[in-house]
Amino acid sequence: MYESYYHLRDKPFQLNPDPRFFFASKGHKRAFAYLEYGLSLGEGFIVITGDVGAGKTLLVKSLLKKLENGTYLIGQLVSTQLDADDTLRSVAASFGLQAEGLTKSALLKSLEDYLRLAVRQNRRPLLIVDEAQNLNHRAVEELRMLSNFHEGDKSLLQSFLLGQPEFRDTIQSPEMLQLRQRVIASYHLGPLDRNETIQYIVHRLNTAGWQGNPSFSEDAFDIIHQFSGGVPRRINTLCDRLLLFGYLEERTHLDSAAVQEVISDLQQEVHHQAPRAHRPEPAEAPAATHVPPMQAVAVLPENLEERLLAMERSLNRLAPLVRKVLFTVTSGRESE
Repeated sequence: MYESYYHLRDKPFQLNPDPRFFFASKGHKRAFAYLEYGLSLGEGFIVITGDVGAGKTLLVKSLLKKLENGTYLIGQLVSTQLDADDTLRSVAASFGLQAEGLTKSALLKSLEDYLRLAVRQNRRPLLIVDEAQNLNHRAVEELRMLSNFHEGDKSLLQSFLLGQPEFRDTIQSPEMLQLRQRVIASYHLGPLDRNETIQYIVHRLNTAGWQGNPSFSEDAFDIIHQFSGGVPRRINTLCDRLLLFGYLEERTHLDSAAVQEVISDLQQEVHHQAPRAHRPEPAEAPAATHVPPMQAVAVLPENLEERLLAMERSLNRLAPLVRKVLFTVTSGRESE
């Protein structure tokens, strides 16, 4: 939608991780170096942690893009509350192996045979586990057991564990002593600072073919950084909506007032979604009898007015788009 208006080749702030848009901040450079260092050793575990949206998945996708040389066999696993047996089956499936109906011993034998054959063919099996904070201790222990497989002096499997900060608590627990001894590198991805936030935004815009339209004021960057906390995914969400706002309002320059208005809209959307998500069951309605009758009635007009105002703002945003569509349709009919 706004791509053609601003003459962009792509959406610069899409949420789907795309290695083309990888921005090497100071923290991401260091994390990338840890990943490459671990690969050079060819064994053990490398642990990368960071808050939601910090860029862990994009970091690894960028590394995998670099590894597209036929040497590596990549198994990717997104952990969603897997138990120990499910973890082994998921690992096998990630490498394309049949896992259903096998006993645990048969499953381990199948995995070992596959990994051993790969190494004999000079391939490097690499397991990438995303959302590792969802793994329980037994599941993590199963992954550690897979690191026991060797062919001569070569480890048959190396693993990258990516997780949110709480995963650090998991591996620091007493039960994880043996795993910790096999972690050869660990790094925590923090947020971008103000200058990195600006560089990140400009980098993604440039990658999408930006020619300086729209332009951004310095204070617009300040507010983007403050609101996002320097977390890449939050920056993407805000900037994507900001470009949509600029398109609908036909702006070629985006300042702090524009950013504040978009932030207000985002917060308003969250505000109206939250009560619906936590609405109590009808059976709990009698608990409201302690509220004075007139006070309870007065809440309705206030909420109704807020919702009407939010709807009005949304319609105002869409009005320019509707006008453009009508103009295009009318012009097309006149030319026929």
